[in-house]
Amino acid sequence: MLPLKDNIPLSRFPLITVLLIAANFAVFLYEVSLGPLMNSFLLRYGMTPFEITHGVDLFKHGFPADLTIFASMFVHASWLHVGGNMLFLWIFGNNVEDSMGRFRFIVFYMMCGLAATAAQIIVMPGSQIPNVGASGAIAGVLGAYLLLFPRARVMTLIFLGIFITFIELPAVVVLVFWVALQFASSALGFSGDASGGVAYFAHIGGFAAGLVTIWLFMRGRSCVNENSATAGRPDVGGYDIKNASIFKEFSFGGQGVTGFSHLRRFLAV
Repeated sequence: MLPLKDNIPLSRFPLITVLLIAANFAVFLYEVSLGPLMNSFLLRYGMTPFEITHGVDLFKHGFPADLTIFASMFVHASWLHVGGNMLFLWIFGNNVEDSMGRFRFIVFYMMCGLAATAAQIIVMPGSQIPNVGASGAIAGVLGAYLLLFPRARVMTLIFLGIFITFIELPAVVVLVFWVALQFASSALGFSGDASGGVAYFAHIGGFAAGLVTIWLFMRGRSCVNENSATAGRPDVGGYDIKNASIFKEFSFGGQGVTGFSHLRRFLAV
C-alpha cells in the first residue's frame, strides 16, 4: 500500500513543508557525494542511544552526541528511505501546515521528532545502532492529520501479487494500517527477529506525540472555516479542534492547562 495524494485542497503554498523536503534531499545528496565515506557520515550524525545514555563517543569523533537528536532528523540511509519519508511528508504535511500555520507547524514537527527520539532511547537505551531519518517527526504529522481530517480520502497504489491497482481509500484506513504495521514490526523486533534496523519505537512515539499534542497547536483555530479551501466540502470535512470534545477534556473549564498557557499565546503568532 503506497499513498500517492489526498483529496484536500490547500489554501496557501506549504512553504515549511517544501523547505523541509528540500533540506532533507540536500543533505542526502551531500551524503551520496561522499561515496565510500557515506557510512562514516551516518555513524557520526545518527542518534545512537548508547552514546546519549552513557555519555560516551563511539562514532561522533568530536561531534556532540546530544546534537544528533536534531541532526539525525535530516540524515537518511538510502534513496528509498529519503524518498518514502518525503512522499509521506508532502502528502500529509502540507495540509497540517495549512491548518495550524507555518510557525506552529515547524515547532510541532521538531517536537514530534524529539518525542520519537526519546521513545527510542527509553525502549532501547543500550542500543549502539545509529538512528537516522525524519520518520519519527513525520509520524507525528500523520497523527495530527488523522485527527484533523478524519474524512479525507487518499489515492493509494495497491499491490495484489502481480496486479497493481489504484484505489481511493479513507485516510483513516491508510493511517491505521501504517500504525498497525509499526506495532507489528516492533513486536517482531522486540522478540528477537530481524527488524531491518528500522526504529519502529520512534515511529510509534512520534505518532503518539502528534495525537496527544495537536490540541495545543490548534487551540483557537479550526482546520475548517470560511477562509479554508475545504469550506463547504463535506467529503473532506476537517476536525474542528476548537469545538471537539476530545480536546475540551484538556481545557479544564476553558482556561487551558495552566502550565502551557504562555506557550500557547507564544505559538498563536
